[in-house]
Amino acid sequence: MTVAQLIEALERMPGEAVVLMDSGGGFSLVTALEFVPEQGPAAPAEVILLPNMDE
Repeated sequence: MTVAQLIEALERMPGEAVVLMDSGGGFSLVTALEFVPEQGPAAPAEVILLPNMDE
């Protein structure tokens, strides 16, 4: 999924909904994003969703 596809999907959701990610043993609240620039010609830039580590 690209950032554009994610934004398009999120725009169809209620603005007050919280964002969760499946962490294998349950769900974690997404509390931050990390951007990783391109690391070479074959590696695209990446956005990493970071879970709440206090859960």
